[in-house]
Amino acid sequence: MSAELTSTRVLVVANRTADSEELHAALVERHARDPIRVTLLAPAAWEASDPHGGRESALRRLRAAASRLGQEGIEIETVVGDADPMVAVEAIWDPERFDEVIVATLPQALSRWLRLDLPRRVERLTGRTVTHVVAHERTPMQT
Repeated sequence: MSAELTSTRVLVVANRTADSEELHAALVERHARDPIRVTLLAPAAWEASDPHGGRESALRRLRAAASRLGQEGIEIETVVGDADPMVAVEAIWDPERFDEVIVATLPQALSRWLRLDLPRRVERLTGRTVTHVVAHERTPMQT
């Protein structure tokens, strides 16, 4: 039977945490329970270090995450989305395409997404239970 027929399809929303140790561990643990296929969506938020509106930073994190998750046998697709995380999720959301949703944020004190109540808002939009992973941004030394 093909992986497409047996894998749970997971939408993961993350930007600064996309290549974090915490999200990586959560996805590897989830994959160990039953196989998953991941669509990793990174809303391209503006960053001072990225003159391309956050797209280059998001792409760098997505490439790093895809490489590491691929080594674990996890099938992964990466997508750079709108800077507004809700607009990005709305643009990609299809209940026929995804079975589960994970939102990865920075810790409470640092997370704009938590101030926006993003995990709960995504849950209302999708009708799926959202797993929230709190993670830390990887430093260039960790990559």
